[in-house]
Amino acid sequence: MTEQKVRKDEFQKALSAYGQTMKEFHKGEFAKAADLLETFMEKYPAERELVDRSRIYLAICKGRDKKETLHLKTFEDYLNSGVYRINKGDYEGALKLLEKALEMATDEGKVFYLLADVTCRMGQIDTCLDYLRKAIQKDKFFRILAQNESDFEPLWEDKKFKLITRMS
Repeated sequence: MTEQKVRKDEFQKALSAYGQTMKEFHKGEFAKAADLLETFMEKYPAERELVDRSRIYLAICKGRDKKETLHLKTFEDYLNSGVYRINKGDYEGALKLLEKALEMATDEGKVFYLLADVTCRMGQIDTCLDYLRKAIQKDKFFRILAQNESDFEPLWEDKKFKLITRMS
């Protein structure tokens, strides 16, 4: 094997390993991505460009961990963090944050609506419909939102969903 062929094979291995770290990063698995990035930099120090990029992504991963440990105090803190977690795909985390927001403001329809959304995404249909019913009782506007919310699309033909969201 020529030296050039060996170098090309080594680069392909490095590129593949780097790709794996980026998959974890893009899934939001920052702790796992950080571990993979550190391992990558140790194993492929000769791949300077990829190592430089890895350092940047490692700093981002570590920064994300710090942001995750913010001290939440207000209703808005819990509500906004819950929405962030929903968007990130962390439904369990979102559920906990939104339940805490609900404890702080039991009359807020938007909390019930977001709880309906996240429980729908989790496949907890009965719980979802219960939260949705409560959201609509707090504010009729959520009826219209639910009928057009793509997250509720799996329920659009459900008899209970139709009953809850029917126009009065």
